[in-house]
Amino acid sequence: MKVVKFGGSSLANGEQFQKVLNIINADPTRKVIVTSAPGKRFEQDTKVTDLLIDYAKKTIKHQDCAAIVQQIWARYSEIAQFFDLNPDTIAPLHQELCDLPTISYPDNDFLMAAFKAHGEKLNAQLLALLLQQKHFPARFLDPQEAGFLVSNVANDAQLLEETYQNLSRWRDIPEILVVPGFYGVTPTGSIATFSRGGSDITGAIWARGTAADLYENFTDVNAIYAADPRIVTKPHPIKIMTYRELRELSYAGFSVFHDEALIPAIQGQVYINVKNTNHPELPGTLIVPEKNFHPKNIITGVASSNHFAALYLHRYLLNKETGFTLKLLKIFYQFNISYEHMPSGIDDLTVIFDKRQFTEKLRQQMCAEIKRVLQPDQLEWIDDYAIIMVVGEGMRNKIGAMQNITTPLAQRHVAIHMINQGASRISIMLGTKKEDAAAAVTQIYHQFFK
Repeated sequence: MKVVKFGGSSLANGEQFQKVLNIINADPTRKVIVTSAPGKRFEQDTKVTDLLIDYAKKTIKHQDCAAIVQQIWARYSEIAQFFDLNPDTIAPLHQELCDLPTISYPDNDFLMAAFKAHGEKLNAQLLALLLQQKHFPARFLDPQEAGFLVSNVANDAQLLEETYQNLSRWRDIPEILVVPGFYGVTPTGSIATFSRGGSDITGAIWARGTAADLYENFTDVNAIYAADPRIVTKPHPIKIMTYRELRELSYAGFSVFHDEALIPAIQGQVYINVKNTNHPELPGTLIVPEKNFHPKNIITGVASSNHFAALYLHRYLLNKETGFTLKLLKIFYQFNISYEHMPSGIDDLTVIFDKRQFTEKLRQQMCAEIKRVLQPDQLEWIDDYAIIMVVGEGMRNKIGAMQNITTPLAQRHVAIHMINQGASRISIMLGTKKEDAAAAVTQIYHQFFK
């Protein structure tokens, strides 16, 4: 049994819906179908979710919503017309969209969550109707009926553990279940959405809950690649990789989806296959557990990200001072700041942050507090910082991997500010200047994928 998730680009218009119907028809083991909201049809298009957010804002402000409702409904109506679906058949969906402002919500946050979630809900209902039109034994399954329960946080919901037990009851149902992604229901019956990961996390949860044999995640790319195609021309597609390789590479913005969204499937040890809706005949990328995995290459991929910054602290005999790091961590806690890495030496310590959590004012306040409490001999904030992640199960027992990584960088005069090897021994992190990141990725890639 397979759980299959289709992204927004896969369900953007009638032509894409037809491809989805063909994919479902091609494999009778595809039993749970998870939908996203309709995505962009072209570059300047607007996603339906963004239109629904606008709809919610207008409702909160008691503004006229007729135009935005018409714009949203046009997306679904266009798909229905592509398949000559009887207008009376989809009329309840239109009414549901129009009725959203008349429903009583606990507060405006839950109103926003409910409006956003209907991009996925209406798409799931529409897909179920189209499957039925094609004589598939299919049905729409509402998250409330499924027992897909989440915490009482409107736009940052967390899954409740009993959901897995609830979903397990749907594994052997003979029908194709079409379920909406991105949201669940609270114990009191309100709609609440996930903060990020959207339909990806819903698919992963269903895969774990039903103990699926495979979780297929259909996107608009042929595979996950060994490097970013925007940096390296025609990079090597990854045929198979491990969960932790994906996690390590995704840390540097490597994946085609947010890696945290796949954690439920990983926890359930469900194999994951990333495939392209537009070319479903291609094998895509298979993501598997580490056990019994035999790597064919030394590295699986290399990625970079520029959304980091570093705080450099120098203080003589730092390694002899008890409690220095504890004091530093308390300051981070005080300012609600999380750090990524903290490589250190005898007299030096560097803290690497995701700088997206900072405002300039917050950064200055935190640095001032560190100076006051810790009195370092030197404190420097390094904003020009990029992280390079080199990842591969094949590096674990390979002598000379580090030399093969650093030599081509030296030849291109790329300065390395930091090197940190993970405890798993399958990843090496390098710190460079932003301007050197692309060159570093290119050189490392060509060193291992000639």
